[in-house]
Amino acid sequence: MNLTRNSDLSNPRAQALKWTALADRKSSRARGRLALAGVALLIASAASHAAVRTVHVVERGDVLDGRSFGKSGPYEKIAARATFTLDPKLPANQIIRDLNLAVADAQGTVDFSADVYVLKPRDPAKGNGTILLEVPNRGGKALLNRFCFGRASNDPAKDEDFGDKWLLEEGYTLVWVGWQWDVPNRPGLMRMDATALRSDVPAPGLVRSEFIPDHATTKMPLGDRNHTPIPVGKPLRLLVRESAEAAPVELPAEKWKLTDNSETVELAEGFQPGRLYEFVYEGVSPVVAGLGLAAVRDFVTYLKHGGGDDVALLNDQSRYLKRSLGFGISQSGRFLRTFLYEGFNLDEQGRKVFDGVWADVGGAGRGSFNFRYAQASRDGNPWTNVFYPTDVFPFAEFPEKEPATGHEAGLLDKATQAGVVPKLFLTSTSYEYWGRAAALTHTRPDGLADSTIPPDVRTYFFSGAQHYPRSLPVSKAGARNDSNPTDQRPFQRALLKSLDAWVRDNVQPPPSVIPRIIKGELTALDGLRFPRIPGVTPPRYPRLARRLDFGPEFLSKGYATQEPPNVRGAFPLLVPQVDADGNDMGGVKLPEVAVPLGTFTGWNLREPGTGAPNQMTPFVGSFIAFPRTKAERLQTHDSRLSIEERYADRADYMQRAASVVDSLVAQRFILDRDRTYVLERCGLLWDALIH
Repeated sequence: MNLTRNSDLSNPRAQALKWTALADRKSSRARGRLALAGVALLIASAASHAAVRTVHVVERGDVLDGRSFGKSGPYEKIAARATFTLDPKLPANQIIRDLNLAVADAQGTVDFSADVYVLKPRDPAKGNGTILLEVPNRGGKALLNRFCFGRASNDPAKDEDFGDKWLLEEGYTLVWVGWQWDVPNRPGLMRMDATALRSDVPAPGLVRSEFIPDHATTKMPLGDRNHTPIPVGKPLRLLVRESAEAAPVELPAEKWKLTDNSETVELAEGFQPGRLYEFVYEGVSPVVAGLGLAAVRDFVTYLKHGGGDDVALLNDQSRYLKRSLGFGISQSGRFLRTFLYEGFNLDEQGRKVFDGVWADVGGAGRGSFNFRYAQASRDGNPWTNVFYPTDVFPFAEFPEKEPATGHEAGLLDKATQAGVVPKLFLTSTSYEYWGRAAALTHTRPDGLADSTIPPDVRTYFFSGAQHYPRSLPVSKAGARNDSNPTDQRPFQRALLKSLDAWVRDNVQPPPSVIPRIIKGELTALDGLRFPRIPGVTPPRYPRLARRLDFGPEFLSKGYATQEPPNVRGAFPLLVPQVDADGNDMGGVKLPEVAVPLGTFTGWNLREPGTGAPNQMTPFVGSFIAFPRTKAERLQTHDSRLSIEERYADRADYMQRAASVVDSLVAQRFILDRDRTYVLERCGLLWDALIH
């Protein structure tokens, strides 16, 4: 949905008490559908220190023509634009980098706005009282795909977009808030319009764009993945590396130039596939990127506690919304780890924001979410966005000592000091151990021992899965090996139910399930006992959590003066040890991994034609099927037993898989309603391999 920018929002204070007419809701419901696209509603937030000033409704309507979803009844959709006002002098806002330097009004307060999208029970009394907010990953929406098996959509409107409707039947109020200023301006993507720094304020700081092409090209974009780049003030250097360990080599300035409104670097001789290019420049016109963290914080507070006369917008829903869960995938999981670390779970009035937080597949990372010239889209993978402040100490939620400096810190330090620690879920797949240094979240930083998981934290390892769920059939997906076909969404549905029950009624969720050093389930790379599989070797260059030095001003003032950063070593890397089949030890296993038809890994390698063939492909795992027969195994010298040596027939395989499903249901890792779905996937994989 394209959320329009209405001119009434240019002066939110003058408009704070203005209402524009809405069509009569009672007659709209009688028609079975409400469509108010283009009709605006401005609602004042009158409470003192109420950061949400106005909510401008762009579109409001019934979900799926007013269909009822079990005990929750009909749902409605609200697409809106929220305007926020922050006082830089409030302690809760002083953690926002550069807020005191931003453009402000006569009262010294700073205004900004963000897209908002809500799916909620039309009658709030029929909901379950829980806000489920997804932090948008690069502006998108994934809740319905992840928890309802729905078709991916940024403006869900069709039946298939809502999948099996499970979240709606459960009664959740689903919320998305735009937090990222540089998201591409495309319909449906959630954006934030961040406030710039004052023009009279010096804004030093270096910017670096990394680029690893998959094919020969003469142009290098400065923005990551089509995101809006930071404007160039003064171009400085273009560098190239052959590997992360190699020193960068500077290319002569006469060989390159800025084009496309200074948003692209052009190199006449061409950028070569698989090489890492870095363009360094002085930035200009920075915005206050950390406002995105405040937007999420303050809109959740608004929903839970109200902020004035909000009855018409949310049916006085703040009377019914008692709990809030924050969920984020990958970039958004790192956002939530940053949110907690920097103290944003305490609102302006000293209240807890999220009662439960779930950072999914964020690994040990945080990100560029609260720095000057922050590029929020830049992540940190083995051979993509390598040298950014992503995997930085502290990694674990509890205080630990950094071996090189002796500094002690933990992810939850500020939340603990303020008494606003949420129930916390951390989930990782096999990819995060190879590509996101995930072992550091539950081992000592020196890599020599396991750490103790605090009672309010659960950490789960989805053994043998890749970064994101994938559907059948098996395909290479642009990588060297067939990609991993596992679908961990049934695990996640069950865990969401557990997280909500934990927050609601203190019902303990399943214990943490992670690979342990003490059990021999984690190993350094040189100790990996990978089986002999023809043509398959594990990666030699997984992601390292490097100690990066961006200059002395970076930690104290929030901007870089050293780009590329100096590398001061790295933290130890530990990955899951494997069994004789090459499948990971430890963790919770889907039945197709527990009763395998092949080797499931969290890693894959780049397709040779894209360059750097020994480097990992970001996010993608591998599936290497077992030999079908003993004769095939002997002919290929594969060390793994064949399928015919393992299972009598399809019925035997399916019976063993069903036994695993029964155990997972008993352990509350799979919902009873998902038994059939999980077993059907096992059958499909068998049928794909045994013709």
